Amino acid sequence: MRVALLPLSVLLLANTDPAPVAADPVEIPQAIRTMLDAAMASGSEAEVNTIAKYASTAAPESAALIRRAALEWKQDRAAAAHKTLIESGFFDLVRGKAEIGGFFTTGNTNNVGVTGTVELKRDGIQWRHNLKMLAEYQESAGVVSREHYLISYQPNYKFSDRAYVYGAGQYEEDRFLGYFSRYALSAGAGYTVVKTPSVSLDLELGPSFRRTEFTDLNTERELGARGRIDFDWRLGKGVTLSQDAAAYLQNLNSTVTTRTALAAKLFGPLSAQMSYAVSYESRPPRNRVNTDTTSRASLVYAF
Repeated sequence: MRVALLPLSVLLLANTDPAPVAADPVEIPQAIRTMLDAAMASGSEAEVNTIAKYASTAAPESAALIRRAALEWKQDRAAAAHKTLIESGFFDLVRGKAEIGGFFTTGNTNNVGVTGTVELKRDGIQWRHNLKMLAEYQESAGVVSREHYLISYQPNYKFSDRAYVYGAGQYEEDRFLGYFSRYALSAGAGYTVVKTPSVSLDLELGPSFRRTEFTDLNTERELGARGRIDFDWRLGKGVTLSQDAAAYLQNLNSTVTTRTALAAKLFGPLSAQMSYAVSYESRPPRNRVNTDTTSRASLVYAF
């Protein structure tokens, strides 16, 4: 009986299905991994997001791994940046740019001259500092026909990634625009309305005080309001469009300034820039026009 059952059991075992073989784990295809690594090495979050987006569509079976890899890279990058902010000294985080070039003006003066600007910025965990110095000078036949100087400093205290309060101080002189000196103080709140790798938009609003010594020997002291818009748009690799506008609104005399600039990277830290600025005074001194414009072509060195 046992001998008869043995061939039967062998026959039954032979007819059973073999044990399933474990499927190979899903991995990111090598070609996509190479592109993703290259985007990460560039340090551009926009490029990483773009590669991850289209790679997930091209390889849907690896989409979860691709998104996870991109997310982990951004998290590691943010953690490293936060560590740098904590461990760095005050001057280690200072960044800036120096601009030198020529300008052409219309309005109270019609001249060609030279311009120089230095901007410094330090962005820490809670404090952000901005310092700007500008000088413009021009002579015609040995006679000064354009002389404009400005220095401003603005510290910001950040409550969050977008909201902050600010204080601002500015000194300016330009007798060709109608004043020997102008001091401005302001404080208020600011908010980053748009913050993406390619577009940013900051809005600020607060009360202000200005003291202006005009060329007609009148001195004006007045409280008012200050508003500011700072817009930056990265149009493409190495090409940036910026639009800045500021307004001091007062009862006796209001001032509005705007500046539009287009910068294109040449090589390394050097860029070429074209800009157009407008300055408007609601009640300028006698024999002065309301609006002045300045067109500039310059080289910008970032450091």
